[in-house]
Amino acid sequence: MEINEMYIFIGEESNFPAGIFTTLENAEEWIKKYSLTGILNIYPVDIGLYDWAIEKDFFTVRNDYQKESRFIQRFTCASMEHFHYENGELV
Repeated sequence: MEINEMYIFIGEESNFPAGIFTTLENAEEWIKKYSLTGILNIYPVDIGLYDWAIEKDFFTVRNDYQKESRFIQRFTCASMEHFHYENGELV
């Protein structure tokens, strides 16, 4: 079975993922179990988010600093599919 995307949960006020799942169902079950608040993002597998966003035309490099490692290592993309949860419930 090839996995093309993963569900990554980042809890409110956290800088790091609290859970990584292969299915939305598994992620939501865990989020509900602990009444968690945060964001569940769908991340592509085997490609950096910066490269993925460029490949999908969600991001275009417009300035030289956007090619630098400092920018790329902190890059995020609002075009990623994501879900917001409060106290374990989808909002």
